[in-house]
Amino acid sequence: MNLHNLTPAEGSIKKGKRIARGEGSGKGGTATRGHNGQKSRSGYSRKIGFEGGQMPLQRRVPKFGFTNINRIEHQGINIEKLQALVDSGKITDTVNLDILIANRLAGKNDLVKILGNGELKAKLNITVHKFTASAKAAIEAAGGEAVTI
Repeated sequence: MNLHNLTPAEGSIKKGKRIARGEGSGKGGTATRGHNGQKSRSGYSRKIGFEGGQMPLQRRVPKFGFTNINRIEHQGINIEKLQALVDSGKITDTVNLDILIANRLAGKNDLVKILGNGELKAKLNITVHKFTASAKAAIEAAGGEAVTI
């Protein structure tokens, strides 16, 4: 280490101008805010989406459709994914919410619905919130059991 390669510690030097810290800084006076007007005053804040009095975008764009406030959202899992987990050795004979959460197929607060896409060869006892008719038939055809929570 010599004088020519000394450098300050990482993060010890602040970059950028210190605004409104006196005339000598070169950024005193109006503190880069300009001279007069609403934006030069303290306490100024603009509403989200405000466009200077022009009709804001969220009011110009037409609204349509219907949103059901009582909708219940289920996390769908196809039986082909369950078969892939069996093939990889991650599940053996029982499938419940804890196993699905551990394999990141569902979140801990999700309602789970098993869907019938794909083919199931393994005999599985599955315990979740809902099943489609085709998924239930495929599980029972493979010798497994579909139990609703």
